[in-house]
Amino acid sequence: MCGRTCLTLDPDQVICACKYPKKTTRKETDSKEKDYFKDEKGSEMETPEWRAEFNLGRRYHASYNIAPTDITPVIVSAAHFSDAEDQKCARVVMPMMWGMIPFWHKGDYRRHGLTTNNCRLEHLMDSKLYRGPFKRGQRCVVICEGFYEWQTAGPAKKPSEREAYLVFVPQAEDVKIYDKSTWSPQDVKLLRMAGLFDVWEDESGDKMYSYSIITFQSSKIMSWMHYRMPAILETEQQMNDWLDFKRVSDTEALATLRPATELQWHRVTKLVNNSRNKSEECNKPIELAAKPVKPPMNKTMMSWLNVRKKREEQIKAEQSDASDGENEEKEGVTKRRTSADGSPVDSPAKRPRFRDFKNEALERSGGSSDCEVKSAER
Repeated sequence: MCGRTCLTLDPDQVICACKYPKKTTRKETDSKEKDYFKDEKGSEMETPEWRAEFNLGRRYHASYNIAPTDITPVIVSAAHFSDAEDQKCARVVMPMMWGMIPFWHKGDYRRHGLTTNNCRLEHLMDSKLYRGPFKRGQRCVVICEGFYEWQTAGPAKKPSEREAYLVFVPQAEDVKIYDKSTWSPQDVKLLRMAGLFDVWEDESGDKMYSYSIITFQSSKIMSWMHYRMPAILETEQQMNDWLDFKRVSDTEALATLRPATELQWHRVTKLVNNSRNKSEECNKPIELAAKPVKPPMNKTMMSWLNVRKKREEQIKAEQSDASDGENEEKEGVTKRRTSADGSPVDSPAKRPRFRDFKNEALERSGGSSDCEVKSAER
């Protein structure tokens, strides 16, 4: 699986990093309509053309954290745009949107509702979406400095707790892929992944180029990290066979897709979990990355929190004052009820009872109390 990549080169630097050995064609005299390709000895490396498409106004922007629906550079055969003889082996770099737009979709291209950033190789020929582009030879190569992968193999973890890694191809000894000061575009080795592209048109006839990355079951080199891996093209021969749709048949092209034999990786911080994080700390080894700084809080939110905090403190103060007043009253009552000689002091008057009132009335009238009447009757 491939869900996030890193490419920090500008267009001029991209085509510099994508130089390839120049090829020429010659026709075999004994066979008809068949072209043979050979390296042109003594020739320099060929620089691909940067073909800027409108893509509904979308542009490529270099980023440490590229996500699906972003625009990224993709290599295709120049034969898609020209029938000239010298273009059969030529390559073109053009920006496309990551995530193929279904050709049948109508309306907003961002709302087709499908997840198309990856194309499963085992279902490619059965797919309504991918079968057509593949049969038309719309094969491409997606380039990046590396792709991010989250470890899903092993004990189950929540997505936010999974370790993230940057996976890249081996570099020269003095090149550190995460440190651009140690390499230049002409000597860095970009990671190249096989993909398919298609062209979608809106109601106005404006075109949007989009692509999907081909994936298959992980080999031993990556199975410890994830059960899927992209189809990585390690050699120039694989690149030529995958891109040259006029010379290489569909079956032969599929045969070039095999698991990578050499990959490197290092663990990165969880900054890459959020695609809005684009800082240079994203691709650094976790032990070298700076601790993330909390973004400044919105002024409106800050003032609201300050008002709320003051109000809470005020309520606590009022509750504390009320509690202290109640305690003082209780202490005062206790002190008034217990004096030094044990007699009550300022004790509240007893509420008169009806029996006391009746006895007092009988005494005044010369009669006897209830107790005396009851004893006389006995």
